[in-house]
Amino acid sequence: MKLYYSPGACSLASHIVLHESGLPFQGVVASTKTKKLADGSDYTAINPLGYVPLLELDDGQHLREGPAIMQYVADQVPAKKLIPAWGTMPRYRAIECLNFIATELHKGFSPLFNPAMPEDAKALARTRLVDRLKWVDSQLEGRDYLLGSTFSVPDAYLFVVAGWGKHVGVDIATLRHLGAFMARMAARPGVQAALKAEGSLK
Repeated sequence: MKLYYSPGACSLASHIVLHESGLPFQGVVASTKTKKLADGSDYTAINPLGYVPLLELDDGQHLREGPAIMQYVADQVPAKKLIPAWGTMPRYRAIECLNFIATELHKGFSPLFNPAMPEDAKALARTRLVDRLKWVDSQLEGRDYLLGSTFSVPDAYLFVVAGWGKHVGVDIATLRHLGAFMARMAARPGVQAALKAEGSLK
């Protein structure tokens, strides 16, 4: 498999899950700014949408969208229990978490990375994000991870998206449970391997 990613982008979550899975894969840097690969070729020839992540499967099929990629990878190694089994309520809780992170947190950060966005709009976005992150903090009380005591794919996504806050003025320092979660995630070997591969960890 090949994972097309851009360092520090949301594709880091898929990168983490691939390292957690132990499956063989090749990481390929795809610039979301230039739309070019390292060899100078056009990334949009592979993914016309031009964004990451994109997973190229062994049979040549392409799978887009982080939540879909992470579930696919997890389902290839059921013994690792990276996501609950299909048809169970815990699986639907995992999907619920992935959708919440994608729509309420990930998209909520988008205005803050847009240099053309007026500052008053950014202030509103920060307020909304802090409210959502406070709710996440409350859900983590008494839990090591989003679904309980064990890591699952939504944790990788939350770790990446919540980590953007320090770059755009969204302060989570007072959110004790979320802070403990972030530290716990940062210590995981799979997370460290992905961060190192992306140049974010020496």
